[in-house]
Amino acid sequence: MKKLLLSLLAIILIIEEWLWELLSAFGHRLIVWLRLSKFERWLGQTSPGLALAAMMIPLLIVTPMNLAALWMLANGLILQGIALEVVAKLLGTLLISRVFALTKNQLLTFTVIAWTYGTITGWLIWAHAKITETAAYQLAQRTKKQVQAKLSVVRGYLRDFWSQR
Repeated sequence: MKKLLLSLLAIILIIEEWLWELLSAFGHRLIVWLRLSKFERWLGQTSPGLALAAMMIPLLIVTPMNLAALWMLANGLILQGIALEVVAKLLGTLLISRVFALTKNQLLTFTVIAWTYGTITGWLIWAHAKITETAAYQLAQRTKKQVQAKLSVVRGYLRDFWSQR
């Protein structure tokens, strides 16, 4: 039973790592596209209080989407509600992780946030160490590297194709 649970957690961890990489890359491109680099630099240098207030912005953006998804689910629009909730979760993760990364130093000046961050980080390090020992995780990592290598080759072909036009 323990092996099965660790294997399931390994699969979830692989998906989470893949999504994190994808969302990070998307977030970077979005910042460049929206020309928000100056805003990011400013946010990274704000006061702790302003940094804490900035963490509320993603919640203010995502909460209406969550409520709309709930309304859709309650009114029988199951697929639309689930799709909107998935978009809201991905957007929320992208925004919160980006704002936290920019304001981490300021936020960690708050005792409660520093303690919570340290505690959760400790748990995650412990859990990650347990999960990465599983055969399922190691197989998934090897497969992920093989897929990335093949995608890199395809991207190279596409880049060459488009540059010749």
